[in-house]
Amino acid sequence: MVDENVVYVGNKPVMNYVLACMTLINRGADEIIVKARGRAISRAVDVAEILRNRFLLGQIGVSDIKINTEQINREEGGVSNVSAIEITLSGGEETE
Repeated sequence: MVDENVVYVGNKPVMNYVLACMTLINRGADEIIVKARGRAISRAVDVAEILRNRFLLGQIGVSDIKINTEQINREEGGVSNVSAIEITLSGGEETE
């Protein structure tokens, strides 16, 4: 899978990620995937909701949501489980 239509959400302000998504849409992307892990999950949901309800009202919808748990190797040794989300946004109305 090519990551050209993927926006990885981290600790920056929500509007930075909304702008990144809008840039992809303006370049002709018909599908955008918003990915986040851990505490950034709520920020990823905010990005999707702002795009759907403020900027692209009726033009884009949530076509898929995937959740999982990823194992991360910690610096001090051992493994941590971290929750992850992948929100797929595409043109048209919501399917879920």
